[in-house]
Amino acid sequence: MQVIAVMNYKGGVGKTTISANVGAVLAGRGHRVLLLDLDPQTNLTFSFVSVDHWQAQLKDDHTIQRWYDGDMPGRDARLSDLIVTPERVNKMIAGGGGLLDLIPSHLGLINIDLELAAKLGGATTLSESKRKFLELHGCLRRALADDGFSRYDVILIDCAPNFGLVTKTAIVASQHILVPARPDYLSTLGLDYLVLNCEALVGQFNDYVHDKSGVTSDTVIEPRFLGTVFNMVQIYAQQPTTTQQKYIDEVRGNSQVRVLQSMIRNSPALFGDAGEDGIPAMLRASGREEVAAEFSRLTDEIADALSLRMPDRP
Repeated sequence: MQVIAVMNYKGGVGKTTISANVGAVLAGRGHRVLLLDLDPQTNLTFSFVSVDHWQAQLKDDHTIQRWYDGDMPGRDARLSDLIVTPERVNKMIAGGGGLLDLIPSHLGLINIDLELAAKLGGATTLSESKRKFLELHGCLRRALADDGFSRYDVILIDCAPNFGLVTKTAIVASQHILVPARPDYLSTLGLDYLVLNCEALVGQFNDYVHDKSGVTSDTVIEPRFLGTVFNMVQIYAQQPTTTQQKYIDEVRGNSQVRVLQSMIRNSPALFGDAGEDGIPAMLRASGREEVAAEFSRLTDEIADALSLRMPDRP
């Protein structure tokens, strides 16, 4: 099981588009994929289930907010009990052995960071403070280690555009970090800052794991950056425009995060109605669509980095 956190400080860079379509392409190739929506905007959720269905069947007891809520994440709900299997997309991939499941989000998740921060307080000793830190930051990692998730080949976590506690639990739970970005100033501005914050979190978590003053079953974490994937690229004469190429080259030459060879062009015709029918654009696109070929290459690149082999399933 490979867990990938899809994140960027900047919103509107295509995190949900990348998560939904890479997940769908992998599932279409026969892999078993789980999408975990940690963004309170809930766009990934609404890419696969209708708002009416979410309102009637999911919002009260069947979203990730319920799992994070309460005295401590996971104490009032089992994460595996929140998994739903969107019917329409799975009909599209039926026959190849693939599966695409979803853990839905909730707009109320925006308040969870403050509630989680409050749970870190109140410790009377340093060892108790470290134990609380590990317990809270490692909650999602421990939940995904449950046998109920071992059937998945890949778990993609669509993170909120921030570095709050919910996002930190995703980083701790992941082996890989994928950073979608638009080739513009604001989308690329914080990439190195993101790396520094991730390194600081990993360092603190691992220091506390090694500290013998606390009792913990946690082990060290080593999430690695898969790279930056440029999205919504304006293509002219089969190349990014000069202005956008400048930002791509700057990140490629100066950022600590490597730039993936694959990039995804801007395609309003395909992505403008994303989520309306519950089927990602890449499963609706014809094989002649250039953006479909780009997503196929991106999925190849990610699969190669994860050493993800084609499944031997009927």
